[in-house]
Amino acid sequence: MPATTMNHFTILTDDVRTTVEFYRDLLGLTEGVRPPLTFPGAWLYAGDQAILHVVGGRERDELKPGVIDHMAFSATDLSETLALLASRNIEHTCRRLPGAGTWQVFFHDPNGARVELDFAADEPQRGG
Repeated sequence: MPATTMNHFTILTDDVRTTVEFYRDLLGLTEGVRPPLTFPGAWLYAGDQAILHVVGGRERDELKPGVIDHMAFSATDLSETLALLASRNIEHTCRRLPGAGTWQVFFHDPNGARVELDFAADEPQRGG
């Protein structure tokens, strides 16, 4: 039984609300239906797919990176994204993927998780 698609990522946090607001404001994800689990959290959706699960109730010292280096999302409007990151003083790196020319923007969420946004090679880079 081979895997057919990526289903979701899970983020651990000591502050569910701040984490939800971060992904809502920067990636446009929306909070949606979540089963009545026994621990705090939220499910964030892109369209009708829950792609990011937020698990709360953790202590700050439990939020350590593991073997997964980062999570990547396809995105649009590179210039607006760079301006938004700069306006919020979120440190980020913007580079082009050799060969394909895809724009890659890397930054960290409030919990230390590394996020990558990928933009089409023909998007203009202004504002960051």
